[in-house]
Amino acid sequence: MEAMRGEFDLIAELFGPLAAKFPGALGLLDDGAIIRPRPDRDLVITKDLMVAGIHFAKDDPADAVARKLLRVNLSDLAAMGAEAIGYTLGFAAPPDIDIEWIRLFCRGLDQDQTIFDLSLIGGDTVQTLGPLTLSLTAFGDVPTGQALKRSNAQPGDKVMVSGTIGDGYLGLEVGHGMWPGISVEHRMYLIERLRIPEPRISLGISLRGIARGVADISDGLVADLGHICAASRTGAIVHADQVPLSSAALAIEAIEGPGLTSGLL
Repeated sequence: MEAMRGEFDLIAELFGPLAAKFPGALGLLDDGAIIRPRPDRDLVITKDLMVAGIHFAKDDPADAVARKLLRVNLSDLAAMGAEAIGYTLGFAAPPDIDIEWIRLFCRGLDQDQTIFDLSLIGGDTVQTLGPLTLSLTAFGDVPTGQALKRSNAQPGDKVMVSGTIGDGYLGLEVGHGMWPGISVEHRMYLIERLRIPEPRISLGISLRGIARGVADISDGLVADLGHICAASRTGAIVHADQVPLSSAALAIEAIEGPGLTSGLL
């Protein structure tokens, strides 16, 4: 196992190439990055933290951890109707972390940078006596005045979701050994949904001027719908039998019974 190197070695070998396509990153050699906002656009900024043993398992593949970290931030940008520009990374690692883990982590970032057309533009790396802690701040932009918000929902609006509900939570339970009776295919699907979420960036852009109250579902349908209701000072009615579930979730529901749908909410 090759131990973690100094900050500047990591920048030169691993993080620098991730910033090569963004001129304002300045090769990660300066004290900050330069972002030139496009005319008539508002800047949208979001941040998420992930800690080993809490938000991801210590034996999760490093590239999957990287992709999840980036995608949960992109999902927040999507909920605002924003297009991604770039991101900064905070990397606090214990001194015994394997450099190969970091290499694989960076390959995961590189893979999703290509998919979502954005770049690393800055960050910081430190050693910690605690668990591996990852912080990512994503930057996006949206036409001035067109950002989607939680606070504009009105009585009479329809409650709609963009995909199936509860898969990530069930993936966490499957990873802890629950639901041994489901198929391998369903098991792998749920774990994949947990590890690599799908940010709905194109959908968020298309909802500008259409949707009134929008939120990323990260805390669960009821909790995040509650956030919209609180911000908009209104209420909502959810018909549990109309909540979309994946075939994997339905397989678990068949084992657990019909009450699972309410539990997922």
